[in-house]
Amino acid sequence: MIKAKGSKPIALIIDDEESICQSLAGVLEDEGWQVLTANSGREGVIEYKASDPDVVFLDVWMPGMDGIETLQALKGIRPDTPIMIMSGHGTIETAVKATKLGAFDFLEKPLSLEEILPMIEQARNRKVSQSKSAKEKSSGGIEIIGKSLQIMEIRKQIQLVSPRNAWVLITGENGTGKEVFASNIHSSSLRMDKPFIAVNCAAIPENLIESELFGHVKGAFTGATGDQRGKFELAHNGTLFLDEIGDMSLRTQAKILRVLQEQQFEKIGDDELISVDVRVIAATNKNLKEEIKLGNFREDLYYRLNVIPFHMTPLRERSGDIILLVDYFLEAMSKELNEPIKKLSPGVIAALNSYEFPGNVRELKNLCERLCIMVSSEAIEVSDLPESVLSDRKRTVGGNMPMDFAATLKEAKSDFERLFILDKLQENQWNVSKTAEAIGIERSNLHRKLRTYQIDPKQLKE
Repeated sequence: MIKAKGSKPIALIIDDEESICQSLAGVLEDEGWQVLTANSGREGVIEYKASDPDVVFLDVWMPGMDGIETLQALKGIRPDTPIMIMSGHGTIETAVKATKLGAFDFLEKPLSLEEILPMIEQARNRKVSQSKSAKEKSSGGIEIIGKSLQIMEIRKQIQLVSPRNAWVLITGENGTGKEVFASNIHSSSLRMDKPFIAVNCAAIPENLIESELFGHVKGAFTGATGDQRGKFELAHNGTLFLDEIGDMSLRTQAKILRVLQEQQFEKIGDDELISVDVRVIAATNKNLKEEIKLGNFREDLYYRLNVIPFHMTPLRERSGDIILLVDYFLEAMSKELNEPIKKLSPGVIAALNSYEFPGNVRELKNLCERLCIMVSSEAIEVSDLPESVLSDRKRTVGGNMPMDFAATLKEAKSDFERLFILDKLQENQWNVSKTAEAIGIERSNLHRKLRTYQIDPKQLKE
């Protein structure tokens, strides 16, 4: 049975028993899946090549090409697609062999609805995550945009740190790009062709965090309807990014510390030790030294993670990167929407450069997306900006005097010119000659403007 691929997620069932195909297809279709079926291993391989399914259900015992042979063939075509092995004659040996060959999980017939639905959702989420990771790896990670001294220093640090296996601790405010930094370390490392698994520790309920990190076996607790691999196991030979690690409980911190020390752990409900080779990159928006004093964070875990510390600078401290980021986001979103790239009026540039961006790069990206969608004209004007941006009119630029929006056009032009010169000076490391050349004026003319705008001469270079 072959159907055209649509927008629904696709499941491929490979089983020589028509009754199994029909019953499982009925369950999946009720849950919004598009279902394809094949009655032999060879037919399944052909369908798999043609349809690129999100998940596969594969029977072990089939005439001709059996399930194990079919599994090997499927993994040779697209290794990231989750494949569920099914068998009415399940044995531990078969399950172990299938798992070693890359099967996502093992299901015993008759199939249980309570087991199937949570499992396929986990499988689909895993494929989406791996596909995203693969795209980022192929392009060298998510691009880091900016020309400020801070961003140039980050790029240097990535090149120095990436080839090593040392653990990294990234600090910084929310939205500054800690995960982007971690992704670039991974994609420039010797582990680049292995998984990059990200975990937001603050988003997972306390009673589920250990299961998410270490996995569990069937029956370990109420709701554990099947075995599940944890993030440490999924990240084997790759990189595990633990975001917001400062929000972990002390109990979970103790278990993390043990894994980091021994590179071994046990699934919940199991006493078998699993060995892993994982590089850990942790991140937090909290001051962990203060959290240690308050008794909220383990000192030994802090020093274990803090082998190579990095701090992500907030966007307000690298104002010269704001418009570069805006141009990048507008171009990317315009391509996605298949529309012309929107332009910024001078007033919008001045407004964005003078806004604090408390949500940092994440807030800026969300603002660009909103403007792309809501502004129908090709030019974005000041009137298109949200009130929150326009009402926050003061900020400190480059360590100089606060800049305030002016009441008259003449004053506004002067303020914009001052801010423009400050940003260009910062881009050119405060070198007057390079800045004059970059903006197309004589050095003597630039010096006059620097005196006019009372820009501190102590930080200038000739």
